[in-house]
Amino acid sequence: MSRARLSGFDSSFLTVENSSAHMHVGWVALLSAPAGGTLPTFAELRDHIERRLARAPRYRQKLAPVPLGLRAPEWVDDTSFSIDRHVYWAPGPLHGLVDEALSVPLRRDRPLWELWICDGPEDGQLAIVGKLHHCMVDGVAALELGSLLLDPTPEPEPYEPDDWCAAPEPSSERLLLRGLGELGTQPLELLGWTMRGLTSPARAARQTATGGLRIARALGHTLHVAPASTLNAPISPRRALAWGERPLDDLRSIRRAFGTTVNDVLLAAVAGGVRSYLLDRGEEPPALKVMVPVDVRGAAATLGNHLALVFIDLPSDEADPLGRLYRVHLAMSQRKRDGEPEGAELALRAAQHAPRVLQQAISRVIASPQAFNLVVSNIPGPTEQLYLLGCQLEAAYPVVPLAERHAVSVGMTTIHGRACFGVYADRDALPDVGALAQEIDRSIAELLEEAEARPPRSADTRAKRFWQDGRRPDRVRGRS
Repeated sequence: MSRARLSGFDSSFLTVENSSAHMHVGWVALLSAPAGGTLPTFAELRDHIERRLARAPRYRQKLAPVPLGLRAPEWVDDTSFSIDRHVYWAPGPLHGLVDEALSVPLRRDRPLWELWICDGPEDGQLAIVGKLHHCMVDGVAALELGSLLLDPTPEPEPYEPDDWCAAPEPSSERLLLRGLGELGTQPLELLGWTMRGLTSPARAARQTATGGLRIARALGHTLHVAPASTLNAPISPRRALAWGERPLDDLRSIRRAFGTTVNDVLLAAVAGGVRSYLLDRGEEPPALKVMVPVDVRGAAATLGNHLALVFIDLPSDEADPLGRLYRVHLAMSQRKRDGEPEGAELALRAAQHAPRVLQQAISRVIASPQAFNLVVSNIPGPTEQLYLLGCQLEAAYPVVPLAERHAVSVGMTTIHGRACFGVYADRDALPDVGALAQEIDRSIAELLEEAEARPPRSADTRAKRFWQDGRRPDRVRGRS
């Protein structure tokens, strides 16, 4: 595999990681045994995983830091690579394994991924707990690791020839020289941008004006200070994952009834769940600020992060469930109309040309509790049925990492008609994370009840009527 260096965005996840804020993404996957068959052994699963690594050379590479921190680390082959240092078996119960495995950061002296295999919560089930460092993949790419292991039929596809042999690790002097050499190319890259602009000044001016406006809007919402909340208490290294699922058609029914999107429904449900959770603990919920990762990968995207970070108010201060849905829908629709995902992506790309010290400072600002209260991520999964050595994939519950002083995150993955939720929290700051997961589920049920009781109308019309009617005290149904 050709030499590659972490991008500025990818390396930001190394910058903000510390002993209590672990920057790994992950999932808990449940698979069922073949009809009339048996589950594969651990040795069979480990060997299958190892033979599939020919499809993904990055999973046999580790990070090589550049001396003096002049540049982001390089990916280099791990000359000591062994599958036994990445794929483990553990006894149940599953919940205990999940919480313990996710509470330990990934070691940086080896490839940044682990898989834990365990018996599922029911007979005839297999569970896999996966974690990968965020500097290596985003949520979508983390699921793509699953696609490397899974097949569209119960019978696995033939293995590709694997002639991988680790290249020698570069010396510190070589890493330093490469870094210094690349520092010298940055002015040339900027000059190239300038020359391209000179060849078509009118077009360049239009693009610069549009891009500048989008960046300004994105930065304005990024720099807006998030309110104080108990969700932003100091955190420990200890993690817990509460998970659940619903038929994806439940969320689609809400979407169709009110003309919104499935992502709007997720955000509104989280707003309602957080509201009820905080009220039960004696806290008046404010309109929290939520970070919403938006996938901007192209068809030729490589491993790494291809995300734009969009920030909106999460209407957990709103008692009416439809009010929450409309406020989320209006905010996200406005962000899209204003091109803010594109503006956020442009800002991140521009930041990669800043000095490394400045990049690290920007990373810490964006990851701080002043920038946002929690992350809510909608991660699209496979729509077709998939199998691992004949075992059918039933569900996959996502893990969205926690930055310092962020006690909880929420992820949703769609798996073959199922909406799978992962509510990931610090065990000390939110010891009852299962209660929050239940409140989010109740919030979906509340919206579904509204959808089933009303004929479909456009969301913009309903939203306009909502704001004209104020709080509609005659039909407010939420917690007040």
